[in-house]
Amino acid sequence: MSESNTSVIDRSTQESGSGGLELELERYRTELTAHCYRMLGAAFEAEDAVQETMVRAWRSFDRFEGRSALRSWLYRIATNVCLDMLNGSQRRARPMDLASPQTADTFIGEARPEATWIQPMPDNSVLPSNGDPAELAEARETIRLAFVAALQHLPPKQRAVLILREVLRWKADEVAELLDSTVASVNSALQRARTTLAESETSSGDTLRPLDEEQRDLLVRYVDAFERYDLDSLTSLLHDDATLSMPPYELWLEGFEEIRHWMLGHGSGCRGSRLVATEANGSPAFGQYRPAPGGGFEPWALQVIEIRAGRIMGLNSFLDTASLFPLFDLPLHLEG
Repeated sequence: MSESNTSVIDRSTQESGSGGLELELERYRTELTAHCYRMLGAAFEAEDAVQETMVRAWRSFDRFEGRSALRSWLYRIATNVCLDMLNGSQRRARPMDLASPQTADTFIGEARPEATWIQPMPDNSVLPSNGDPAELAEARETIRLAFVAALQHLPPKQRAVLILREVLRWKADEVAELLDSTVASVNSALQRARTTLAESETSSGDTLRPLDEEQRDLLVRYVDAFERYDLDSLTSLLHDDATLSMPPYELWLEGFEEIRHWMLGHGSGCRGSRLVATEANGSPAFGQYRPAPGGGFEPWALQVIEIRAGRIMGLNSFLDTASLFPLFDLPLHLEG
């Protein structure tokens, strides 16, 4: 929604004191978090950026005279915060962006720094709790792992232009005003961004459809096969070119035969795991718990499942459970 469709903040909010202002700013936290996440590719950095946006808005609100919409003013602040954070930093990526697929016999290698990777994001942090189903479906598309990773190929200002124009549907003159630029520059940046994005070959996976019986059945069968460690059943649910990745490691695999070989070899410690459902990046996700030495189950990975045409195309296992499980409100221990 462009700023032309957003009402200008009324004087009553400006006069209602700190409580009213805080409530008014909080109305925008979820959508601003989604915006910052698309810009930065990292859940914790996005939350930091939104918090900084709120602080800057609070401190400068006495200079906000209502000449523009509050929403567009907050997006201006948030975008500039993100651009500042991106200044000089390396782009985040997925393992598939950094190396060719390897074999299941390959040594997993050294863990790379957290700043290397796209981080998963809980749906409830970036999607409204209710709304039009069509708008929710579109919003899920714009936070998919593959889409967010593709955005990171763009220079920061091109990234901002594409998100504001293509995702948020702002007009070119609105984006130009936000970025202190010109309409011609915005249109040129958008064209270059579209070209780069098209060349990145973003995979066209399906987003989560909670009421879709076929998708629900696929996920039930996946959980059953994984928990029983029935690899015949599990690999029958995968596309021929399915991928398995495990950040913070660069290693990734392609093809259900390599995935099966991995799970019977290096990955055999996952036998006996339990899965707890959650939602991430507009996709189904699971907290994976492996058997713990002292009994029960301990966190092992946050799995984000990518689906295409009724089968699984991507198993993304993020291993930083100490950070990610609290973010997703997943317990740090399961009883036996």
